[in-house]
Amino acid sequence: MRKIILAVLGVLLIVLAIFVAKFIIDSNVKDKPENVKSEKPVIVYKVENTTNPVRLTTNGTVRALNKFEIFAEVEGVFMKSSKSFRPGQSFRKGELLLQINDREFAANVQGVKSALYSSLSSIMPDLRLDYPEIYPKWKTYLDEFSMNSSTPELPEFENNKERYFITGRDILSDYYALKNLEERLVKFNLRAPFDGILTEALVNEGTLVRPGQKLGEFVDPSVYELMIALKQDYIQYIDVGNEVEMKSLNNSKTFEGEITRINAQIDQSSQSVQVFIQFKNEEAREGMYLEALINANEIENSIQIPRELVINKTQVYAVEDGLLRLIEITPVHYDKEQVIVQGIPDGTQILSGVVPGAYSGMKVSVEKEESL
Repeated sequence: MRKIILAVLGVLLIVLAIFVAKFIIDSNVKDKPENVKSEKPVIVYKVENTTNPVRLTTNGTVRALNKFEIFAEVEGVFMKSSKSFRPGQSFRKGELLLQINDREFAANVQGVKSALYSSLSSIMPDLRLDYPEIYPKWKTYLDEFSMNSSTPELPEFENNKERYFITGRDILSDYYALKNLEERLVKFNLRAPFDGILTEALVNEGTLVRPGQKLGEFVDPSVYELMIALKQDYIQYIDVGNEVEMKSLNNSKTFEGEITRINAQIDQSSQSVQVFIQFKNEEAREGMYLEALINANEIENSIQIPRELVINKTQVYAVEDGLLRLIEITPVHYDKEQVIVQGIPDGTQILSGVVPGAYSGMKVSVEKEESL
């Protein structure tokens, strides 16, 4: 009887252990979650095509608009004038800029002028007897002839007889030889063609100068010009008259000007075109290095977006039905940070920034919509 009871208890313990084990196993089983694909929140721009101005940035060196290099056309000793011939010296228009000793040449001119006067005097008796009708005007010319002033023009010939007579006496050849010498005599004294400043002086008082020798450089400090080189692709966006803002490299000075000339030739080495910007400013100086910001022409039906949004040079990401899609665009103009593009319909939602791991077909949700 005792053995039977022990056997029954053992069976009951085994059954109980099985039920307990099954309960523990069943309680540890967790339901498998459904595979739900997450949506990435993004911020988008809503496209509204407008007219966008093209702004071009480049740099160049300032040059005086009115500037000329001074070269000697005659030979002589450089003489002191009313002002010193030194860099930085200012001169008014018409003021004596430089003077070269002309005493020897002036004496030669007076000798030739005296010879012409003698020739004119010698023909007066013949004119009085043979050509009384033209004698008065030649007498008047001779009376007004001065050795101390520029030789006046000869009277006009009334007929061929008069021309043959005057030419036969070498009056014309002597006259034009004298006028040539008088023109060269003027070149011994050079006067300022405009109000300006001497920026370079290469000779001193007492220096012997020769024809063709450079003496200095003279500039007008009131009007300046900035020459820049633009890529030929940018020329279509600019015209003569476009406004330009110029700044020094440290942004301490700002100048305003406008485009006055555009070269018709393309530089073969750089494939660029020269553009000239004219401006007036008392603070400008010859040789300054300036950065120019050109307000060029406008591009219609376009938007301006950050450059990093452009994919593969001709695509951007747009949000369509909760998915990212690559759409085609037409980039028109790039600058340092922005790009003007065309080809995106109004109302299209495009990404406002770079989304890590983005791909076409990616599921997204619009968190915020902004305007460009």
